[in-house]
Amino acid sequence: MFYVILFAMVAGFLALRLYSVLGKRTGHEQALPKPAEERIAPAQMPRTIDVTPEVREGAGRPIEAGAETGLRAVISADSSFDVAQFVEGSKAAYRMILEAFWKGDEETLGWLVEDDVRGGFAEAIADRKAAGHVLDNRLVVIERAVITDASVEGKLARVTMRFDADIAAVTRDQDGNVVAGSLTDAVETHDIWTFARNLRSDDPNWKLVETDEA
Repeated sequence: MFYVILFAMVAGFLALRLYSVLGKRTGHEQALPKPAEERIAPAQMPRTIDVTPEVREGAGRPIEAGAETGLRAVISADSSFDVAQFVEGSKAAYRMILEAFWKGDEETLGWLVEDDVRGGFAEAIADRKAAGHVLDNRLVVIERAVITDASVEGKLARVTMRFDADIAAVTRDQDGNVVAGSLTDAVETHDIWTFARNLRSDDPNWKLVETDEA
């Protein structure tokens, strides 16, 4: 029971750190994702505005041209949404989710991803365990993170990110012997991840709902 409580506390702490930087203005941070008992933020209802909303962004323009219209729709529906904050938060989510998957930490994944994605991760983790393999991976650097698409469909807001990253990947057997990969040679990866949030829910969390390769 002690370990169950401890793991829950660790997962909650990681989730609190994630939401504090994902899609919210400074001074209005809430935990994303976080345990249900900590979710106290009021529902974010779509609002009607009379002017075209501004797509707020930081330096470096982390937005592809085709995503601008969708981002304006997201900002119209959620006035607290901030592009630069969301990009930084999504990078933190990318790292946290990958590390949880590599470690086989399904409990942490439960806070960060929706059920369909979690099921895919769980199946891969089970296959890995059945083969007696352990991943010894490390995210070296995220070279680029950019919003490629965004939309609001009914009550659901979706924002799609492209991550270009270098990952050092090693697969070991049960005895610790290297089966594949190398920690000294990073591999370029290009992922497309979509995060979503129910704008009419009391739950303020953005979660990973879809993954693909670029």
